[in-house]
Amino acid sequence: MAWFALILAGLLETFGVAMINQLSIKRDWPTVILLILGFGSSLALLSYSLQFIPMGTGYAIWTGIGVVGGAIIGMMFFGESKDWRRMAFIALVLCSAIGLKLVA
Repeated sequence: MAWFALILAGLLETFGVAMINQLSIKRDWPTVILLILGFGSSLALLSYSLQFIPMGTGYAIWTGIGVVGGAIIGMMFFGESKDWRRMAFIALVLCSAIGLKLVA
């Protein structure tokens, strides 16, 4: 259950980052509320998961999911670069997070 909570926390962090970008485009209250809910839920789930998963591993995976998710959302919805080198380094971050899960 802790690993599921950690993955969900990472996805909610990605959602929060997307809402930050959306807020820079259009400033309105629904976006602010979604941003707060996304990051608040993410931190609550991270806190829960760190009761069962070592802190270094949990935090690295949480931030890894956020980095990869933010980059993918940026490429899909906000016109960010899809250069092969960028994709290779995103894959490296993802492989590192998976590697941490395998050895933890």
